[in-house]
Amino acid sequence: MKIQLTIIGLGQIGSSFGLGLAGQEKLLKRVGYDIDPGIANQARKIGAVDETANNIPSAVKNSDVILMSIPVDQMREMMEIVAEGMKPGAVLMDTAPIKAKTAEWAEELLPKECEFVGLTPVVAPQYLLSDETGIDAAHEDLFQNGLIAISTPPGTDSKALKLAADLIRLTGASPLFADLMEMDGLMTATHAVPQIMGAALLNATVDQPGWREARKIAGRAYAEVSGSIMHLGEPGALTSLAMLNRENMLRVLDSVIASLKNLRDDIRDEDTEKLSERLERARKGRERWWQERQQGDWSSEGRPKIDNRSAASSIFGNLLRFGGKPRADDDRE
Repeated sequence: MKIQLTIIGLGQIGSSFGLGLAGQEKLLKRVGYDIDPGIANQARKIGAVDETANNIPSAVKNSDVILMSIPVDQMREMMEIVAEGMKPGAVLMDTAPIKAKTAEWAEELLPKECEFVGLTPVVAPQYLLSDETGIDAAHEDLFQNGLIAISTPPGTDSKALKLAADLIRLTGASPLFADLMEMDGLMTATHAVPQIMGAALLNATVDQPGWREARKIAGRAYAEVSGSIMHLGEPGALTSLAMLNRENMLRVLDSVIASLKNLRDDIRDEDTEKLSERLERARKGRERWWQERQQGDWSSEGRPKIDNRSAASSIFGNLLRFGGKPRADDDRE
């Protein structure tokens, strides 16, 4: 008996998750759905899914696990549609960059016999500077030897947590359990605010006095900082992320503004020593982070070793015990 995993949203993350689970055909049936039929067909052709569905009801009706990987501004509406078709015992997972609010929606919308698990995938270091987007940026090793955070509301069934951890290990990543609110704060600082900063730079320069000539000479530094605005796709997604996570956004933005003001004051006061000290501290911090991120060795911090074979042998039983019929030996327990 195969377990059905339905992936809704076949961009970089959704398709990479499917690709990472390739080779598990005896265990999993991967069904894909995307609002763009062309994207769905492309995902099937590259092997991210085994088959595609034409609509949400047919995509989720037999699913044991549903992974939603769509922009956050579409998440609540899609969750409402998905919830109507979920079978008893199914587990809904998402990859949105905001967790407390999606967990709140799940509590409101999901059938009582279903569970919600929030995932936060971390891209492998070799893809950090890639300018590819969407399904063209999907890779089977996008999460290899990395981390995928698991965040759930209180009272989540432990079998749903185990199921999520097993699936993560099958992709080649390690699970990292994190609090919903903590993850929202971390993602604000490392994911959302950098994009807001890119928007600020663009709004301060594009079509402003001097831009006609500046656009001709803008180079790598400008491209790297301004490019962050492209990572989340349409502006609606970043707008929703900012508004749904206002407290964290305002807190981190205030810190960034204070830091910019310190640099500005150093320049105004012609305080070369302070300015150099701040810039050097920033340079060293970035260099240290980049080296650690490239190595990706968090073993000293308790990162568990990955055993894909062990995960593959146990996930089938976990899925059946959670969403399907119990095994014979379960009746004796």
